Amino acid sequence: MRLPIRMLLISLALAVTAGCGQHASTVQTPAAAPADEATIRAGTVLWTDAYNAGEVDKIVALYTEDAVVMPTNASALTGRAAIKDFLTKDIAAVKAAGLTAKDGVGDVGISGDLAWHAGTSSVIDAAGKTVETGKYIEVWRRINGKWLIIRDIWNDDEPPAPAPPK
Repeated sequence: MRLPIRMLLISLALAVTAGCGQHASTVQTPAAAPADEATIRAGTVLWTDAYNAGEVDKIVALYTEDAVVMPTNASALTGRAAIKDFLTKDIAAVKAAGLTAKDGVGDVGISGDLAWHAGTSSVIDAAGKTVETGKYIEVWRRINGKWLIIRDIWNDDEPPAPAPPK
């Protein structure tokens, strides 16, 4: 009686070990990964373009209903309503200061229905001078065939310069 149980346990252990050796991204077809990567990169470009154009609703549509955004120098925000409120105020302040956001080249990784996109960012003043640099990482999930951001964090490389005396 012990031998069949032992054989069953060995077979189960081998099956689990064999499954762990596969990387989840190998499940995707080779044609799907580049298309998914392009979709995620395009989503980040859309985010930045909409930010600079003041189109908050386009940005918010990129997030899941329960997304968490962790901006630099601010508390974490949960849900589309909180994200929209924050971005509306942030975009207004950036526009009033004559600044523009810009994203740099970033890496994308995909594993099944989860992906991440990490890169650099900068803020440019009206004269074209870079006044701030930073980095970001977005975590995306494919839901019903559509990639949406579930977590988003960005932060500055250096603290903001103090405001000039009045």
